[in-house]
Amino acid sequence: MGGPAVVVIVSHSAGETRAWGARIGRLASAGDVILLHGDLGAGKTTLTQGIAEGLGIKGPVQSPTFTLVAEYDGRDATGKLLRLYHLDLYRLTSVDDLETFGFDEYLAPPDGIAVVEWPERAGGLIEAPYLLVRLETGGVDQRRLTFEAVPVDGHYAAWLASLQADALQM
Repeated sequence: MGGPAVVVIVSHSAGETRAWGARIGRLASAGDVILLHGDLGAGKTTLTQGIAEGLGIKGPVQSPTFTLVAEYDGRDATGKLLRLYHLDLYRLTSVDDLETFGFDEYLAPPDGIAVVEWPERAGGLIEAPYLLVRLETGGVDQRRLTFEAVPVDGHYAAWLASLQADALQM
């Protein structure tokens, strides 16, 4: 395809991190899966708030740490209803816990997108394709966002090209 395999962006504020999330939200379509990997406080929920903004979702979007899943109704770029399924796997004690809430039904949802915080807690049960976003702190407000399409030549490769083009224009 010739596009980038990975795109790295440095965000200098929570607002900038939300803006990158909004770009992702505007690219999203039904069945998309976005995995957010990073330490506590790295900006996973902030990025998700931006994705929600890009989907036109109004109101607060918080991490569903205790409920595991939060659902929000948004719209894709064409105006079609697109639900955001925001999953937070932080509190899981084992992969067996995934069965308690129908985890596999949230992957590649036909009516929305899945954003998964702490995907490593799923023990490798999340199959490609997906967009992996690694968030790392680099100071008080600075975050390093690493976007990776899995597989490299799949659906999300076009997203990386779009994100890279946006980054070059800044």
